[in-house]
Amino acid sequence: MSRERYNLLDSVRGVLIINMILYHAIYDVVHIMGIPISWYTGPVGYIWQQSICWGFILLSGFCFRLSRRPLRHGLTVLGAGILVTLATALAMPSERIIFGVLYLLGLSALVQCAVWALWSRLDLPPFPAGLGLALSALAFFLTREVPSGYIGFEGLRLCPLPPWLYQWDLLAVLGLPGPGFWSSDYFPLIPWLCLYLCGYFLWRLIGSRRKVMDRLRPGVRPLAFVGRHSLVIYLLHQPVLMGIFTAAQLAMGIAL
Repeated sequence: MSRERYNLLDSVRGVLIINMILYHAIYDVVHIMGIPISWYTGPVGYIWQQSICWGFILLSGFCFRLSRRPLRHGLTVLGAGILVTLATALAMPSERIIFGVLYLLGLSALVQCAVWALWSRLDLPPFPAGLGLALSALAFFLTREVPSGYIGFEGLRLCPLPPWLYQWDLLAVLGLPGPGFWSSDYFPLIPWLCLYLCGYFLWRLIGSRRKVMDRLRPGVRPLAFVGRHSLVIYLLHQPVLMGIFTAAQLAMGIAL
């Protein structure tokens, strides 16, 4: 595995984590402080939220082969996802997170490690990167609405899927949630693994091009620092934000 640090990638991750903190800060303003913000709960807020998620997932797939220990990294991120589930179930059961974005990133890395190991053991030739990117993008487009019971993308629903696929809550991790499943942050393998693979095959297209990769070395130092510590920041930011806004709400109540 490469031991080079590509600071531009860390900087992009830093921008994404800052956007995520801002997004969640406004979430707390709306849902904890009870202050309505129409644009946040409308299409603009949705596009903002999706751009952050898409960015994290694509970047994680791109960086898979840049990790020194992808298996350990996947297990660490998955463990962080389990920690988030336990913390939210105990502290905020009304906002519990099951199979959230950390689950997705951890599981995607583990799936990729398994496929990569099997591919190497079978001594198969590399799968064409351009074809892989095209197929992954097409699969993401077709399966984006699978958790909602349809083939299609966002509001474009091409055909419904049979209801019997959605009878078991345990299949929610795949993207087939049962009738009793719910989570305030839900990123199942279908369709999001396809987007992760888009990032991976994008790396396959340009990772061997030294001039292109050299341009990823410089970055913005403060943003790169934030990006390198994104997992810790992710785990800490929401408890800190909720503490701040809860204290502000209490202070406002006392003042009144």
